[in-house]
Amino acid sequence: VQLQASGGGSVELGGSLTISCAASGFGRDYYTLGWFRQVPGKEREGVGCISRTTGRTLYEDSVKGRFTVSLDSAKNTMYLQMNILKSEDTAVYYCATVRGFLGGTCPRSYEIWGQGTLVTVSS
Repeated sequence: VQLQASGGGSVELGGSLTISCAASGFGRDYYTLGWFRQVPGKEREGVGCISRTTGRTLYEDSVKGRFTVSLDSAKNTMYLQMNILKSEDTAVYYCATVRGFLGGTCPRSYEIWGQGTLVTVSS
């Protein structure tokens, strides 16, 4: 399984942007996908995750109500739609996947990571 995130760019404060994560193929047992972000000098933080089998999504409190994770299984592509963007959303965004089913919370450990895509929110 290989992942590639894309679609990052500059967006105005309060604006919207959708980024993508294309998979070469999800492979057997990789049922959970997630989005993370990282600001240089800070720890990577989770954004949200999705179950490939049920479509159920979970989000971190910092993005709940503003961000939406979705999956197009036919295209092997996961999306992160980001609305009402804030300056603190500026980061490099990564997608990842892990074997196993989605539980009550997003996994904290993933096995396969894509390269990041930079999102910059400016006023």
